[in-house]
Amino acid sequence: MQEEPIFKSEQYAIYPNRVVQGSFEAKALSPTELVSNYRSMAKEFLSPELKFKFSINGKDNEMLSGRDHTFACMAENGSCETPLIVFGTQNNISSKVPANTYLAPNTRLKIRLDMRHVLEAFSKKGFYTAFNGDKIYKEDFKGVFVAGGTAPLTWDFDNLHNFKNLELKDADEDGIYELDLVLNPSGDETVTASTWKLSKNVAAFPQYRSGYPMVDALYNLSLEEMVNAVEPDSTFRTGKEWAGVWTRDISYSIILSMAALQPKVAYNSLMRKVKNGRIVQDTGTGGAYPVSSDRIIWAVAAWELYKVTGDQNWLKESFQIVKNTLEDDLKNVYDPKTGLFKGESSFLDWREQTYPEWMQPVDIYESENLGTNAVFYQATSILSQMATLLNDGTSATRFQALAEKVKKGINEHLWMSDKGYYGQYLYGRNYKTLSPKAEALGEALTVLFGIADAEKQKQIVGNTPVAPFGIPTIYPQIPNIPPYHNNATWPFVQSYWSLAAAKVKNEEALLESMSAIYRPAALFLTNKENFVAISGDYAGTQINSSNMLWSLAGNLSMTYKVIFGMEYRANNLVFQPVVPQAFGGKRQLTNFRYRSAVLDIEMEGHGDQIQSITLDGKPLPNAEIPGALTGQHAVKIVLANNPLGENKVNRVAVEFAPATPVVTYANGTLSWTAGNGVKHFKVLKNGEQIEKTNKTQLQVNKGAYAEYQVIAVHTRGHESFANEPVVVVPTGKQIIQEVENSATKASLPYKGFSGKGFVEISKTQNTQVTFKVQVPETGIYAIDFRYANGEGPINTENKCAIRTFRQGDAFLGTVVLPQRGTNEWSDWGFTNAVQVKLEKGTRELTLAFEPANENMNGEINRALLDYLRLTRIE
Repeated sequence: MQEEPIFKSEQYAIYPNRVVQGSFEAKALSPTELVSNYRSMAKEFLSPELKFKFSINGKDNEMLSGRDHTFACMAENGSCETPLIVFGTQNNISSKVPANTYLAPNTRLKIRLDMRHVLEAFSKKGFYTAFNGDKIYKEDFKGVFVAGGTAPLTWDFDNLHNFKNLELKDADEDGIYELDLVLNPSGDETVTASTWKLSKNVAAFPQYRSGYPMVDALYNLSLEEMVNAVEPDSTFRTGKEWAGVWTRDISYSIILSMAALQPKVAYNSLMRKVKNGRIVQDTGTGGAYPVSSDRIIWAVAAWELYKVTGDQNWLKESFQIVKNTLEDDLKNVYDPKTGLFKGESSFLDWREQTYPEWMQPVDIYESENLGTNAVFYQATSILSQMATLLNDGTSATRFQALAEKVKKGINEHLWMSDKGYYGQYLYGRNYKTLSPKAEALGEALTVLFGIADAEKQKQIVGNTPVAPFGIPTIYPQIPNIPPYHNNATWPFVQSYWSLAAAKVKNEEALLESMSAIYRPAALFLTNKENFVAISGDYAGTQINSSNMLWSLAGNLSMTYKVIFGMEYRANNLVFQPVVPQAFGGKRQLTNFRYRSAVLDIEMEGHGDQIQSITLDGKPLPNAEIPGALTGQHAVKIVLANNPLGENKVNRVAVEFAPATPVVTYANGTLSWTAGNGVKHFKVLKNGEQIEKTNKTQLQVNKGAYAEYQVIAVHTRGHESFANEPVVVVPTGKQIIQEVENSATKASLPYKGFSGKGFVEISKTQNTQVTFKVQVPETGIYAIDFRYANGEGPINTENKCAIRTFRQGDAFLGTVVLPQRGTNEWSDWGFTNAVQVKLEKGTRELTLAFEPANENMNGEINRALLDYLRLTRIE
């Protein structure tokens, strides 16, 4: 067996029949059998230095972001105990942890928390005021939890209320809450299987053989896991740990390879995610849609399925579903000013993993993200192509024009010419700024969908940061956030990156990317959901699963869409192979089904130029298999062994951005925190930089309305997030109007409102509320509402309330009222702001429930309104 590595880095090497990473090795004993001695080392070197925070009701409400308690759990007789910590008062580590000292297995930890002052505030005032000014009412107190970075602790505040094992108790009711935990428990939870042998019959699917036994075995392992992922009802299971059909997971998987391999299951799964003739947005931040809006990826998967099958009925059915969905999205999430769609990063749907901690669900709704907009571009372009095939010229023209607006918006607002790739999203409040983080999936999609022109495509693949174990989902990482989307690599994202590298013919990037897919699958003997970017280890991310659908789909796509270069089109299948020299040689793919044909394909050589291609021994023009072909046929491809040309990879270490500065304003002066390793600060006013300074204060003018933000820039050039905008509103430039003056006051027993009460809005109550507002002067106003929505937690379920805002018949915008906590109806916040030009005088504004405002729940679409706020911003 050839001993030259296919790929080798300082961290690992890929050989034809094995993968080596340090002392760990995986071997292919045959195309149907693998062995691996990999063992996660994550628990061997856990630090005894603990960082944690307490939480009332599962919210991050004890101390400022970045300010945590620290404690050295130096176990004596297997246990340790914190000092009595006062809620809201930081506990710092009293001594340094000696070098090479680690947390012993099964260490018992007792945590003690003094809550007496909180309970006293409940007793005397009826509420406790958190550090940020939020009032927590006695009636809403559900318990106190601990969050942290060492398992079983978690920093997942949005889910903390579900972790009953992390809830402190006051058994003797003395105001001292306690909790006993076991840290670093011994067990086999960080051990995967040591052997894999094909146990399922996969003969019905395409069979692959090459001169690379490891790749052949991983292909068969992925086929077997695909079979495992089909539920008894013939829909796809998302992963071993994740039952059910999820819109984005199945869609990205269908695009990669599941349409080709399992068209019927793909159809069933897609239709499972349709309700009322529209695509379902799965549960997500603030009650899902429209805070999360990437459901439109379904359209790209539906188009892939049509191209695979040529099914005209499916074309008609899916066209109407996508059109209905997009019509709603144009009302609820489209921003005509930028040409971009609003909503959470596609698949990066865990709030604090990719967004600043200060951003509320309404802020995430207002963000305009790279990956999500790449998907909207492709979906609108596909809708135009579908319309053309269905002889609907009006729709074809309309949606292609919309696609071009989205493309233009992405290139105008998100492209960073200094970095040679796109920024992740626009974010802020009334004035947005661009987060310069790279977003791997979004970058790849702009290449694959042709959003970037040919030159930019090459730049993106050559310049986007790639870490030693693969491309991290974002770069640089966010400090104090554990691995999941942050500080992690996802094999399905790596697969899309491989497809992008293949498209621009970057041989080095492609080889490294394919290797980053094969390494973890071989060592772990399964297609995992994700792994830690720094270590390449599956243990250490917040959530993980084996047998992950989109990971296995991506693994298989390397054979079909890269090596054989299969591209499905409306009427044919085209071969465009891209084979790195290190993967050259002979290979065959038999029993490959394309519509009514079965193809047995042989290929030899490397490169991207086809020297010859034949169908049943006769030349095949343009390397195209006609969609009408029937029966069994032999395809033979000989490549010209040409070099691919591009060889640039931006290899970087996994690095972290600085912490977000904490900014205050008083008497015309902005002040902010410093930070380790910070070189200077950028000060923004209304989204534009006005100052670059190494000081931590700045005098600002008190004139017109302004939003100020500060960005810390590290000596290595990494930028922090901008802080929550500090808003300076001149006297007389803001109008507050109590909603109970415009509609019937609710008789519900909730607290924390202003004025004399609040108004309940639902699908049956106050479906339309009209306000008569005295506008003191003509100008641009940001209009929002103080509201409450206690229908569900901040991160799951589907009861985000949505309303349409109008002046007369004129559509002004959509107002989004996301969930803020289960039964927390006294937790008030603000909706997104709709910017409107208002003329001086009495103006009539209406907030109404309209058909496009249906949420994913379909029944509950409810919130409380406290007051309307108009702020003159221009």
